[in-house]
Amino acid sequence: MDNWDNNFDDRSPNFIMVGDSANETENQSYQGTDYEYTIPKKKEKKYITRKAFIITLIICMIATSGLTIAGYTLASNMGVGGTSKTVSATNYTLAKATGSEKSVQEIIAQNENAVVEIKTESVSNDNWMQNYVTEGAGSGVIVDSKGYILTCAHVVEDSNKITVTLKDGTEVEATLVGMDSQNDVAVIKIKAKNLTAATYGDSSELSVGSLVVAIGNPLGELGGSASTGIISALDRELTVGNKNLTLLQTDASINPGNSGGGLFDQYGNLVGIVVAKSTGSDVEGLGFAIPINHAAEIAKDLIENGRVTGRAAIGVQIVDISDAQTAQQYNVRMTGVYIKEVTGSNAKSAGLEAGDMLYYLEDTKIESSADLQTALSGYKPGETVKITVIRNNKTVDLKVKLTESTQ
Repeated sequence: MDNWDNNFDDRSPNFIMVGDSANETENQSYQGTDYEYTIPKKKEKKYITRKAFIITLIICMIATSGLTIAGYTLASNMGVGGTSKTVSATNYTLAKATGSEKSVQEIIAQNENAVVEIKTESVSNDNWMQNYVTEGAGSGVIVDSKGYILTCAHVVEDSNKITVTLKDGTEVEATLVGMDSQNDVAVIKIKAKNLTAATYGDSSELSVGSLVVAIGNPLGELGGSASTGIISALDRELTVGNKNLTLLQTDASINPGNSGGGLFDQYGNLVGIVVAKSTGSDVEGLGFAIPINHAAEIAKDLIENGRVTGRAAIGVQIVDISDAQTAQQYNVRMTGVYIKEVTGSNAKSAGLEAGDMLYYLEDTKIESSADLQTALSGYKPGETVKITVIRNNKTVDLKVKLTESTQ
């Protein structure tokens, strides 16, 4: 029998160790877990590379294990196409940074009714085939009087039940409209009257030093809490939970449970969706938010189509191999991106096989699913790309026609 601890090569020149243990694409769970983020180098062409500077980062969501339930199985949607749905569209407009600046009290008064608490329940199996309920908590922002709420995908991902608590304490069950795990954006909807919606601001108008107010549900039980700070950096490129994100950085106090909450500018307009904060003894005052210009575009697509359209995909189901245990599970001896299953007809006809390790997409080295996500963002469905894989310790070049992602 092989000794995996001795034979596994975590210093492979082909792949580097990034992220947690195996996380299959677009089905990752964030429940209060510490993640590492890496500050990448500047963009080169169509992809992002990374420096070795790593700080521990926590996704700002609370999750707790709860009641054990027998006889219930949580269905996974891994590797399947999205279901079609018909929803009414909503338009968004960006508010120009005009008029008088408002006091912090005025900003809070304007938006406190638009920020909601979100509680979730999901059912999972343990190693003994017992089912248990995990309860999560986060925040969201009402962006339309029809009941559409913008939040983070990791807040509602894999949830069987979503409950929204309004400022007056009213609890309303919510439905998932659509989710973009790749950009950590989701839209849910509630049926309620007399809702207060936030006004979209223009995050491109922000500059370092701009005043911001964060409103959310810190610690999962302090809904309506507000904190103030400034924008301390723009366009901060981070790898969070195996996703490459470009975020706003703020020194406003951010805590677990704030995920999905609003970041508002000095005019009271929504300019960001809080996503994460830094942790560790060597760092403090680092919070991050998705710029609203990006989040609002995704939200519009989710409301109109239930998913993000026009996104290129290879047509494979992949797993990140990032440690010896996962490598042993899939019988490989290197870190990187492992093809678990070939699902698309184009990928099959091109010659991709289950068990291949993705190596390059054109000139971009693929060391994690985040790298693949970023590389594909530079292409459109229908384009043909060269993909290099490692198969039986040899490299194989294949030409693959990209399809449209259904996730």
